Amino acid sequence: MIWDTHAHLDDKDYEEDFQDVLSRMKAAGISRVTNVGYDLASSKRSLKLAQDYDFIYAAIGIHPHNAEEVTAELLDQLQDMARQPKVLAWGEIGLDYYRDLSPRSLQKDIFIRQIELADKVGLPIIIHNRDAHQDVLEIVRAHPPNYGGVFHCYSGSWEMAKILLNIGFYLSFAGPVTFKNARHTVEVAKNAPLDRILVETDSPYLSPEPRRGKRNEPTYVSEVVKKLAEIKKLSLEDMAHQTRHNAEKLFGLA
Repeated sequence: MIWDTHAHLDDKDYEEDFQDVLSRMKAAGISRVTNVGYDLASSKRSLKLAQDYDFIYAAIGIHPHNAEEVTAELLDQLQDMARQPKVLAWGEIGLDYYRDLSPRSLQKDIFIRQIELADKVGLPIIIHNRDAHQDVLEIVRAHPPNYGGVFHCYSGSWEMAKILLNIGFYLSFAGPVTFKNARHTVEVAKNAPLDRILVETDSPYLSPEPRRGKRNEPTYVSEVVKKLAEIKKLSLEDMAHQTRHNAEKLFGLA
């Protein structure tokens, strides 16, 4: 039974066949999904999904792309939502220097403020990091989360991963670990401790091989588990069990 720890099932890409997506997921043994917000509206949708379906949980937060939307009132609303029982994490938060849709100084400020709010309400954090390795590292070193966290779709080096693991972070792997050119990601997966690995799809994005380039969905997280099992020389069942146990520990459902 696999836990897809990062998906966006509220995305418009699922409007036509949402129930079919859920049916395929359940048939494939995907027993839980964490639906992750990236702004206030998507955070509200995530919470609604979590309230409507017992196997869906929510994360709420503001993505760095949306940093300019943040107000004190918005953060107050997120704090209220964060206290709902089906909200397991604050995220996705972090830095994105690839698209640079918000000023970098503001991205950093909003990132730090959300770490502090997650600490206040007692939640782990889900971190988005794209082409911002050094600044992300400096921030989490200076502001280590009190309730832990995960680097979603980990894309950094093994050297960076060692530092994050020492701080207490989990590393989550998605479709890119199955790509043919994923040498650095495979190296991290090979060296990372088994008890710090999570799996995700980031649906509808980042479909694994052999579906690369097509719409992703939670069903396909099994391909990520399969690849990690191959890397770690474990059975598919053992890797599924381990990653689910890790998610339960991080999200406080162990």
